[in-house]
Amino acid sequence: MAPPQSDQPDAAAGSGAISKVLIVIAMQTEALPLVNKFKLVDAPPHESTFPKGAPWIRYHGNYKGLHIDLVWPGKDPVLGVDSVGTVSAALVTYASIQMLKPDLIINAGTAGGFKAKGASIGDVFLASDAAFHDRRIPIPVFDMYGIGARKTLETPNMLKELNLKVGKLSTGDSLDMTPHDETAILNNDATVKDMEGAAVAYVADMFSTPAIFVKAVTDIVDGEKPTAEEFLQNLVAVTAALDQAVTEVVDFISGKCISDL
Repeated sequence: MAPPQSDQPDAAAGSGAISKVLIVIAMQTEALPLVNKFKLVDAPPHESTFPKGAPWIRYHGNYKGLHIDLVWPGKDPVLGVDSVGTVSAALVTYASIQMLKPDLIINAGTAGGFKAKGASIGDVFLASDAAFHDRRIPIPVFDMYGIGARKTLETPNMLKELNLKVGKLSTGDSLDMTPHDETAILNNDATVKDMEGAAVAYVADMFSTPAIFVKAVTDIVDGEKPTAEEFLQNLVAVTAALDQAVTEVVDFISGKCISDL
């Protein structure tokens, strides 16, 4: 994702220190450990960033010279489960960019991984690319729009310093994988698979906001165990690995410009 163009020096243009970081997370289980780690506080109703009726949740605070806003889509008002998936992720990312004006977005979350691409349970990846695998539009040019492939922000210094793994990310709105999805994921050359990343990338790209994607593997998609069972079994432990990686990423970002990453 290319940084925005501006006549004034700023962090997004790479000539000023990053000061405002937006962390977008899909699930409460993934969010709360980071809220505690960064000592973030819930925004009170009179400071609400989001429209009335939206279930989205925002925490905020200061950490090592950075103002951090952490948002997640909240619970479904009817069913009470985490509002996972591309629609909720895109909406909360859009609203947060408009209201909070971040210098950098971190989309953090758990994901499925492919052992054929070298992924193991607990591995944490920085996504080099993001694309969709379940938007099938078999019409010329519309097919490319459906895939929506995008390069993410390049962070060579971060990768070297933190020794993180790198892989391509493929996004869809289902936890399981159909044969059609499998073919599309293979075509995307993906190492990890999630339900939000490419949607966040789409919105971030639309508004020229640099974004990075930190994904921790909870389940092996091409393994022997059922995906849902393995995901639930490993969620808490892998979330701890995710939160550790995000903390290291934020520590690295502190005091740096986009071009330093």
